[in-house]
Amino acid sequence: MTPPPPALLHVVRAGALTTVQDAGRPGWAHLGVGRAGALDAPAARLANRLAGNGPDAAVLETTLTGCAVRATRPVVAVVGGAVCRVTVDGRPAAWGLPVRVPTGAVLEAGPALSGLRGYLAFGGGLEPRPVLGSRSADLLSGLGPAPLRDGDTLPLGAPAHRDGPPSPDTVPWPAAPAELVLPVHLGPRHTWFTEAALRTLLTAGYRVSEHSNRIGLRTEGPSLERARTGELPSEGMVLGAVQVPPDGRPVVFLNDHPTTGGYPVVAVVPQAALAAAAQAVPGTPLRFVRA
Repeated sequence: MTPPPPALLHVVRAGALTTVQDAGRPGWAHLGVGRAGALDAPAARLANRLAGNGPDAAVLETTLTGCAVRATRPVVAVVGGAVCRVTVDGRPAAWGLPVRVPTGAVLEAGPALSGLRGYLAFGGGLEPRPVLGSRSADLLSGLGPAPLRDGDTLPLGAPAHRDGPPSPDTVPWPAAPAELVLPVHLGPRHTWFTEAALRTLLTAGYRVSEHSNRIGLRTEGPSLERARTGELPSEGMVLGAVQVPPDGRPVVFLNDHPTTGGYPVVAVVPQAALAAAAQAVPGTPLRFVRA
């Protein structure tokens, strides 16, 4: 017998920036490969759980404008993360809960009403070819699937639950931050900055810049004064590093950050605190506090 064709997910509307993400590819920094993965990892894991998947299954990560897709088989889908209007063939559907999408129906996650990044999980997960053990797109290195475009297709995995996962009564989706408060430990190069600059970092108000992306959250606000001139040789960078470029305004490295850099790291944000940064829209007030 001829095997049935693989189930596919067709991209009807790709949106501003929609990528495939999973738990990422940590452990390759020594080869210059970053971790990538969902920026709001708790939201991606919750969407997967509600769709009946394991926590590491690949999902779609949208940015601000959502996306629209249709599958070649019936699929249970969950739209979570940034709050948005959800429709199936134009009819309203639940946000943040499992939705049964018939074959060929268009599932649309609309523009974000609160937050920045949405997560679309599908029963069985998405199965583009893995690279170094992950299906995640890394925008800096170009590893993994390219950002989606209208008309792209992605293979769907087989769902673990034939009839779909049970639907819970309540789901604890966190709200997008009205103010982003990032705890920090002083970094390896904090002595490159004046005492006044360190006080500024921990007391001044900043805002999330519109130039932020998956590589780093850029800030608007007071610049940090150097105590030392000159530049460092390139050294290793970690997730959450707060690097200070020549303009003096802190940049918080996110999942697609470079593995090395030459600007001094004044502080480091613990990984657990970075999920909120993924949902902070441009203009969100931002404070750094001691961890």
